[in-house]
Amino acid sequence: MKNFALIGVAGFVAPRHLKAIHDTGHRLAAAVDPHDAAGILDRFFPEARFFTEIERFDRFLEKRRRGPAEDRIDYVGICSPNYLHDAHVRMALRAHSHAICEKPLVINPWNLDALEVIEAETGCRVHTVLQLRLLPSLIELREKILRSARQGPLDVCLTYVTRRGPWYDVSWKGSEEKSGGVAMNIGIHFFDLVLWLFGRVRENRVHLLGPRRMAGLLELERARVRWFSPWRDRSSGGIPGERALGLPVDHAGRAGAGVLRRVHRSAHAAVRGGARRTRIRHRRGAAVDRAGLCDSVGEGRGASGEGHHGWPGFRPEVSTGQGRQPVKVVSRSR
Repeated sequence: MKNFALIGVAGFVAPRHLKAIHDTGHRLAAAVDPHDAAGILDRFFPEARFFTEIERFDRFLEKRRRGPAEDRIDYVGICSPNYLHDAHVRMALRAHSHAICEKPLVINPWNLDALEVIEAETGCRVHTVLQLRLLPSLIELREKILRSARQGPLDVCLTYVTRRGPWYDVSWKGSEEKSGGVAMNIGIHFFDLVLWLFGRVRENRVHLLGPRRMAGLLELERARVRWFSPWRDRSSGGIPGERALGLPVDHAGRAGAGVLRRVHRSAHAAVRGGARRTRIRHRRGAAVDRAGLCDSVGEGRGASGEGHHGWPGFRPEVSTGQGRQPVKVVSRSR
């Protein structure tokens, strides 16, 4: 049995961490959140210590580190706002605990280098949550791509639209400085997915950049990926217009090559071909087409009402095209 601690226990994704710790037979020793709406602890770990001040939580970790081996914190889960992730990862490592951090590990990619240094100093590891790689349907898709006999890059169109209400602009998620913007807060799962499927980035262009939507082109080892990642205002039902930017390939901003180059040490898939065109369409609920960049755009919530963290119903279907017909990779909610 391992000892866990959790940062951000009152947040949206924390219940999934609590359930995972509980269901795998481990123990939550302590949790911290500046908001005291942490009653969910009673469901899973009613005896866990709870703090509202990060300094007192840090002192708890240090006491446990210096105490008996059986009481030391083995893992610290990090569910805090994005801009605090690297600071909380450092806290965990310096307490000689492994870190399990929600995406993204960092907002600025160069901060990954500092985390690597502390990993080497402490012997502890940093793990992140990029769960799309573990979906059986996507593992099957990757295997089919790897088994394809045809040579040459695929042409991939990836579009994901999610709805958010007015609260999003007011919360930390609506602040680019705190969340990293649309690419880091919403699109990061799909960037990781295409890198896992199609290999390293050779060229990156961002064609559209705004607080609510982004679009661009990724030239990967085995695919050209046109991507579009907006969110819609749930109250108005529309996607507001944003400014179009012609950004250089080596753009080092939060949405540029620097981010995509270092998306959590993505795997380098050796894609062997298949039909020459692939469409990955994430359809959750009724399909709409507002961007004109792909044939369909997916909704962010399915009939289950669950958000993007769990990705319920994400089940790609693959059919190999003949001649000029494309391979279609379609995901839909049941």
